Amino acid sequence: MPNPPDFAALLESPLAKDRDAGSMQRQLHERLKRAILEGRLAPGSRLPGSRALAEALAISRNTVTAAYEHLAAEGYVQPDRQGTRVTELSSPALPLPRRAGKPAGTPATARRLATIKPATPFTEPDAALRPGVPALSHFPAAAWRRAIDRAIRTASPATLGYGNPLGEPRLRAAIARHLAIARGVRCEPGQVVIAEGAQEAISLCVRLLSNPGETGWIEDPGYRGVKSAMRAGDMHMVPIRVDAEGLCASAQDWRDHPPRLIYTTPSHQYPAGAVLSIARRLALIAEARQHGAWIIEDDYDSEFRHTGEPIGAMQGLVADAPVLYIGTFSKTMFPSLRLGFLVLPGELAAGVQAPLEEMLRGGHRHEQLAMADFIESGQFGRHLGRMRRLYRDRQQALRLALTRHLKVPHEIDGGHCGLHLTVRLPPRFDDRRIAAEALRHHLAPVALSSFAVQPLPSDNGLVLGYGNTSAELFEPQVKRLSQLARAAERSGA
Repeated sequence: MPNPPDFAALLESPLAKDRDAGSMQRQLHERLKRAILEGRLAPGSRLPGSRALAEALAISRNTVTAAYEHLAAEGYVQPDRQGTRVTELSSPALPLPRRAGKPAGTPATARRLATIKPATPFTEPDAALRPGVPALSHFPAAAWRRAIDRAIRTASPATLGYGNPLGEPRLRAAIARHLAIARGVRCEPGQVVIAEGAQEAISLCVRLLSNPGETGWIEDPGYRGVKSAMRAGDMHMVPIRVDAEGLCASAQDWRDHPPRLIYTTPSHQYPAGAVLSIARRLALIAEARQHGAWIIEDDYDSEFRHTGEPIGAMQGLVADAPVLYIGTFSKTMFPSLRLGFLVLPGELAAGVQAPLEEMLRGGHRHEQLAMADFIESGQFGRHLGRMRRLYRDRQQALRLALTRHLKVPHEIDGGHCGLHLTVRLPPRFDDRRIAAEALRHHLAPVALSSFAVQPLPSDNGLVLGYGNTSAELFEPQVKRLSQLARAAERSGA
């Protein structure tokens, strides 16, 4: 049996008596636990009696007894008729014997994590020109607060528990009605699944409809989130180029890389701003049917159409199309709401209901009920109307500022819809360097090349968000970007 240790030295310093250090019992427990894990109290060591240790430390015997009981409950010590002794542990703080063929150390992470990395650093939502952020200061917070208050006040205590895994029925019905009128989507409430934003909806599509190693088509350049979702699903990704008419899939693409999933943003391609032509929409649906593929239609910021009538959703073009429709309230409401939705084809909805009920857990119930109230009361429609006018004015102001103050060769893409413009620059301007330097000035444009899997010389430029930036700030901001662009050209020459 090991000799009793010197507890005065073992505890390293006297127990503190100030309140910030915690109770005497907690301090003693933590010190003894650390000594056991670090090997300073060896397995089999006997702890002194509670009276003796209490006298040595000038603390209450009850404090020592309580600390011992806590250690015993956790399994660090074991009381017996002769006292209390340290149990045998394989301490993570001690070196362990190395097993043949198995290196010691931290367990490895999944290999796929090496492929899932942010292309740009995180920036605060108030950074100017950041794409994808709506006008947060113009959100009707008072009306939303009243909707939340009504949801909490009128809901039963049962809403504090888990809800329907597919979402609150009232919100699913409200979304189905809204989409039928505003986007031409054909669906029943039972086809709507509530998700935590578009990203979770995309991940659900991957998990429900693909197997590891199967092929997924993505737009190039395109939304980075879908790349992360497909990589997490161990899919083989094939980038399909985007031109002025949107996703441009050739007969060779279908022959050489037949897809299981096809991701597209047909109403407003992100980030180039193209609209998928009706001919390509119908051809894509027909080819998908022939090849047994599913189309994921991400209706990215299509609610904010600035010229002409809204572009209808691809989902409603053809009855029983193999299209899964995705939408989110991140742009139409606010990003931290974390509410999105997925509309499943009718037959698919019935087939995957049981797996979805197992995969999902109903939550955010009061927010979902408040969102249903916001739609049904007309507040949502009025808010969208106000934001369309605001974003139209901001888009025009940014376009004018670019024309006046961006003193380098450039072309402007998009502008008919959404919250961003894409400015293409000649390849001699390093778009990633410009974007990185802009962050030093609290500007957050995103390099166009960062959206491409296989960048071409034309995939060079800046994606400028105007949703959350006041129009009067555009001129000085564009002047700054012009200076940064000229500096990038000189340094790269």
